[in-house]
Amino acid sequence: MLQPLIFEDHYKRLGLETYSEENLESFKGDRFRTDIKVLFVPSGYELTIDFNHYKITKPSLFFLTNQHLNIQKGKDELLFLFYNRDFYCIQIHDKEVACDGLLFHNVFEIPFVELDQSETPLIKDLFQNIKDELKWKDSSAEEMIRTYVKQIIIRATRKWKKQNLDNDTLKIPGSELDIFRDFSRHLEIHFREKHHVADYAELLHMAPKTLTHKFKNLNLDSPNQFIINRILLEAKRLLFYTDKPVKEIAYDLGYEDPAYFNRLFTNKTGNTPANFKKNYISGKKYNI
Repeated sequence: MLQPLIFEDHYKRLGLETYSEENLESFKGDRFRTDIKVLFVPSGYELTIDFNHYKITKPSLFFLTNQHLNIQKGKDELLFLFYNRDFYCIQIHDKEVACDGLLFHNVFEIPFVELDQSETPLIKDLFQNIKDELKWKDSSAEEMIRTYVKQIIIRATRKWKKQNLDNDTLKIPGSELDIFRDFSRHLEIHFREKHHVADYAELLHMAPKTLTHKFKNLNLDSPNQFIINRILLEAKRLLFYTDKPVKEIAYDLGYEDPAYFNRLFTNKTGNTPANFKKNYISGKKYNI
């Protein structure tokens, strides 16, 4: 296996690893759980992110934070960029790249963009530029690398909008986009303690009915359903990837009454938490 290229300076860290058919078995996704991750994934790969399985039919970029990642199959060179928030925080720098709530932390759980024939070499060149800077270890490398990371994110944000807005996937006009981005970002931060639409409406400085109507007018699930979905996703992660008992998971997710949490989970998933943990099989299949 090729040694990863790493930049480290005090608290700041960024690395780039390359995988292919030869070394794919060595990939351990949990090593990067606390990092922000950007993957260039060639066609022909299969990977699972949380409980969704993806078969890649076009070169794609994936953007991950706390999701669980497992790569099952692939042949050509996959580029795996990871960095911590001290190196480049997507929340602090959101005005520069406008990606938080779209590429990362979006409530629609669409963490990828597909690349066409003209875009693929441009993105690969940016990864190569990062690789070169990591090898050269010049004193200005940190800022150059950050510049290339921003270019990848900006290009991908534009592509995400083009692929997912004002079309059959998500009918969200550009004028409404900031509301949904802000809702996504607040939900990611607060879902453990804020379980009601009114909580998020207050953060967005609007009436709960107004927020609900905005979702309804665009034929989206209700804000309440998105809140529940995010809580259930975290519950599934904790059930499947940790040894925490159901009662402790309920408390972690802000439910003082574990029995209520148990009923909610069972009602929404068709499985009790205990049965889900016991019987889980990889979820929905997505071909992209």
